[in-house]
Amino acid sequence: MTKTQSFDAQSHPNLLTQDRPAARTRVSGIDRAMQILDHLYETGSPASAYEIAKAIKAPLSTVYVIIDDLVTKTMLVRYPDGTIWLGSRLYHYGLAYARSLDFISIATQEMHNLCRQIGETVQICGRDGDYMLVLAMADGPSHFQIASRVGSRIPLNWTASGRLLVGHLPQEDRINLFKRCARSSPTGRAEIDARMLSDLAGKAFEQSLSIQVAESDYAVACIASPIRDQQGSCVATISVVLPEQKIITDESGYAERVKASAARIEDMMGWRNHDLRPNAHS
Repeated sequence: MTKTQSFDAQSHPNLLTQDRPAARTRVSGIDRAMQILDHLYETGSPASAYEIAKAIKAPLSTVYVIIDDLVTKTMLVRYPDGTIWLGSRLYHYGLAYARSLDFISIATQEMHNLCRQIGETVQICGRDGDYMLVLAMADGPSHFQIASRVGSRIPLNWTASGRLLVGHLPQEDRINLFKRCARSSPTGRAEIDARMLSDLAGKAFEQSLSIQVAESDYAVACIASPIRDQQGSCVATISVVLPEQKIITDESGYAERVKASAARIEDMMGWRNHDLRPNAHS
C-alpha cells in the first residue's frame, strides 16, 4: 500500500503561487477618463495624447481611444495642432453645479455689488489642495489687466487669499502645509519660510484681513477678507485686485469695504455665529 504524504501549505507557501500568473491590475475606462481630465485640469494647459499617456502612465493606444470618445462627446476638444483640452460640456456641467450652490450664488452677487461700488476687479477664491483657486470674478471698468482668471490655481503662499484660506488651521498644520507647498513667485517677493507664513496666515485670519503687494505679479496688489462658515473655518475669500499704487493711497478704504462684503456673505448664509475667539484656531 502506498503511503499518502501530507502537504503542509504553511511550510511551502511559494509552491501555491509559483505557477500562477501574476495578477494584472486593470484600470477601468472611466478611471482612465478621469485621469485624463484631472491631468488637464491640474496642469492648466492643453497637451498631446502622448504627453497625457506618459503623465498618467497609461498605454498610448488606450489613451487615444478614450480621448477620441471624449472628443466625440464634447468632454474634450482637439485643437488643430493635435493637442487636447477640456470641452464645452464640462463648462455646462460646471454652470449647473454652480447654480445648485447657494453659497456661490450669494457670494457672486456680493462680488458684483462690490465691483460696482469700488470700480475694481473683485474675486471669490477657494482652496484646492496646495493652491488657491479663483471661483468667480468680476472685472472692474478700468483697463488694468491681471493674470489670474476664473479657474486659475495659484500657490497658497503667493496670495493674500491663500494665507486666509489656511489661517484657521492649527499652527503645526499650517507649518507642515507651507513646508510642503511654498514656492518662489515670479517676482521673488513671496514669502517661502514656512514658520513665517504660518504666523502671517494666523494673524491675517484673526484680523479678517490679508494684504499682499507685488508678491505674485509685478505692480499688482490684493486685499482679501475671509468668509467663515458656522464652525469659523475659512471656506472662501472675497478680494479686490488693483494696481499697486492705489493700495498705497487708499488702503483703509478698500480694506473696510472688503471686510464688510465678507461679513454680508456670512450674514446671508447664516454663519455669523461662528467662534471668533483669538485662540480658537491657534
